[in-house]
Amino acid sequence: MNFKIHPLLLITFSLNIFLFAGIHNGISQDEPSPTSEETVAPEKVTVNNIFIVGNEKTRRNIILREMDLMQGLTYDWQEFVELVIADQKKIYNLQLFTTVDVTPLFIADEQVEILVSVKERWYILPSIIFNLADRNFSEWWINQGRDFSRVNYGIKLDHNNVGGRNEKLRVIGQLGFTQALDLNYSIPYIDKNQLHGLSAKFTYFTNKTVAVRSVSNKQVFFTNEDEEILRKTINAALTYTFRGSFYNFHFVTVGFHNTRVHEDVLAQNPNFFPHGDTRLKYFYASYNYRHDNRDNVAYATDGTLLNLGLTKYGFFTGDNFDEAEFSVIASKYTRLNNKFHAATGISGSAFFSGRQPYTLVRGIGYKPDFIRGYEINVIEGQQLLAHKNSLRYELLNIAFDLSDIMPLEEFSIFPIRAYISANFDHGFVIDNNRLPENAFLTNKYLAGYGLGLDLVALYDTVFRFEYSLNNTGGGNFFINVRAPL
Repeated sequence: MNFKIHPLLLITFSLNIFLFAGIHNGISQDEPSPTSEETVAPEKVTVNNIFIVGNEKTRRNIILREMDLMQGLTYDWQEFVELVIADQKKIYNLQLFTTVDVTPLFIADEQVEILVSVKERWYILPSIIFNLADRNFSEWWINQGRDFSRVNYGIKLDHNNVGGRNEKLRVIGQLGFTQALDLNYSIPYIDKNQLHGLSAKFTYFTNKTVAVRSVSNKQVFFTNEDEEILRKTINAALTYTFRGSFYNFHFVTVGFHNTRVHEDVLAQNPNFFPHGDTRLKYFYASYNYRHDNRDNVAYATDGTLLNLGLTKYGFFTGDNFDEAEFSVIASKYTRLNNKFHAATGISGSAFFSGRQPYTLVRGIGYKPDFIRGYEINVIEGQQLLAHKNSLRYELLNIAFDLSDIMPLEEFSIFPIRAYISANFDHGFVIDNNRLPENAFLTNKYLAGYGLGLDLVALYDTVFRFEYSLNNTGGGNFFINVRAPL
């Protein structure tokens, strides 16, 4: 079959990809050629076939599940161009491929073939664990005095595409500050229509050093004289997922939690568990709704994210805890031009009673809720709200071809993007107990601002380097991993 590329389609497609440069592989796009005055777009196009190449492991139906474009359907021209761009973004956000290109090929004036070309990532990733046990790098560097005993080490195995169906398997064996065994397995679809999925998780961990409370809005850790294990925790959960449309997900989780602490922990904080026992056990269930329409799930520059959650702790008479919690994450990303984009988002949570086990304490400083400038603080309470804002400028967007020295194709292209960011965050935490030792920052307006440099590298790894000030006069340099919102 002879293919020809419709000139106006390529021009329009290149223009749109240029405007959305970097959403799929971090490689800079060249300036599109000027549109020819003699080129006329067709009013409608019909998709005859969809061809997929490069998916040696990933099954075809997993890729087709992300596409609005379908064989045999006819589209208006502008709708067709928009769907090509959107489908490319959705396929990349599977996080199975290093590059994704969706290319239309015309075989007649109104007849088109779609070529989906992907380059797969390296799916089996055994790695050595060597990370900090603290909330962030700044907590470890400043508050904990760069103590290397607060390091976790071990072995982690990730298989991110077990049977080519986007299943995720993770096995962790960890020693150090937290000794842990972690098993996770998820399969996105268990039915032919690719709507329903399941995941299972089992976690067992122990600690010889435990955060027992906070004083002056900083965590206080305790280790007894004999360096005994102070906490043992088992958690098991099963999650059902439903994906009725491209951008909307529903999650229902049921699980069991059991934590046992040494009596010395209760001596340090009699309110560590509200019921005053050394054991806390309960069943729980949660529902989460997630709308995710971001151009890149690791570091978004355009789109929206909404996550709503409701969790009920305690269902049976033998449970030690009876509580409900609501949480929200809502973010908006707006591309202002080819170089600038803005990001704004809120995160918050609320318990419905005044006292919770200290192992479930929430507040500013615990993921995902933070305010820049307060990285070394924990502001604990029952209700919190944080509003994060960034204006970012794309300083760099390049990719290095390492194929001459890198034998593995999955690592042969090393992309890197760099953004300068101007940041402003604010929010508050309500502590109904009004603990005097933490009154300096609870129940008060909190704000932080500053400048940062964000780096996005291979496999969408994110590093942030920021200098931030807060509204109490404090300021410092902070290093973080992951996008702030």
